[in-house]
Amino acid sequence: MRGRYRVIHIVHLLLLPLAIVTAQREQPGNIIFMIGDGMGTGQLSALVLAKPGAAVLEFPVAGLSATQSATHFVTESAAGGTALSTGYRTNNASVGLRSDGKPAQTLLEFARDLGKAVGVIATSSVTHATPASFLAHVSSRKLEFDIAEQMAASGADVIFGGGRQWFLPEGQGGKRTDGRNLLSEMQNKGYTVSVTQNPPADGSDKAIWLTANDGTAPAPGRKPTSAEMLGEALRLLSKKEHGFVLMLEGSQIDWACHDNDFARTRDELLDFDNAVRIALDFAAKDGNTLIVVTADHETGGLGVMGTNPDGSDMQGQWLHKEHSGGLVPVLAYGPGAERFGGIQRNDELARKLFHCLGDKAFEGTP
Repeated sequence: MRGRYRVIHIVHLLLLPLAIVTAQREQPGNIIFMIGDGMGTGQLSALVLAKPGAAVLEFPVAGLSATQSATHFVTESAAGGTALSTGYRTNNASVGLRSDGKPAQTLLEFARDLGKAVGVIATSSVTHATPASFLAHVSSRKLEFDIAEQMAASGADVIFGGGRQWFLPEGQGGKRTDGRNLLSEMQNKGYTVSVTQNPPADGSDKAIWLTANDGTAPAPGRKPTSAEMLGEALRLLSKKEHGFVLMLEGSQIDWACHDNDFARTRDELLDFDNAVRIALDFAAKDGNTLIVVTADHETGGLGVMGTNPDGSDMQGQWLHKEHSGGLVPVLAYGPGAERFGGIQRNDELARKLFHCLGDKAFEGTP
């Protein structure tokens, strides 16, 4: 019997290096977290049926997420974004706070403390609910002046999207009544700043690129596109020695769905999918990047109808013009992707992202 146990022990020792290598492969060096605001299963159906070869078709792992908030069956973007950014469900309209009002560490803050570069991209104002929930902590999503201040002080390496008016004082193209020019303050801290459609000039490791006063132009006339903003962000972030975590939101999918505008919804989905393509190409080349695609909630109760098998006459059918409580898709690619299959809560999805970066203690259950 002693000989048998000795053989088992030797086998365990031989398998241990393989287990260590497997664990290392499941811990990505980079994470690209892509949120299609309002993108439920109906919206995803519209995308893949409208675009043969859509990038979202190439994800090897798929699942679903339940989006309820701490206070409502039907969430909104602040609470939905906070669940995805912190691993805690919170009250509707709260940004970066737990349901008890205490600040919750965000995924980007956790990554920054690990020495990684971090950033956000949005087709809304960067102070809007979802991007704000990754870099700010306020009681209401309406406090965009406060959100801008916290984002300017966050140390984020990349902040791309709209929202100039929240960073600039009155008389200088903005709405701030306190006289502060947050973009000048950021420039003094070493940021490269662009407030045009041209990307920030080379010369700094950190950049803020605000292409519009509030939300960016809608697709397909958006310049720069989501893909172009992501490409520029990856160019900057890929230089970082310890990797990065980046959140990109396709913000205006939600806006088109609120208007029950099916053609515009498809345009926004296509813009988002083009960014997904850029992310996939980067991850395939890099080999150490996890991509997770999901939504903060569904909007409009969208169904797709048609008669032609090729979908050429596809039309959208809407239930309403508000958010719904339906499940939303989760897609994953890269090291650790296997964690994200199946049906899960939105806060559980976030906790998995934290654990992909390293050990993270959470208080209480999701």
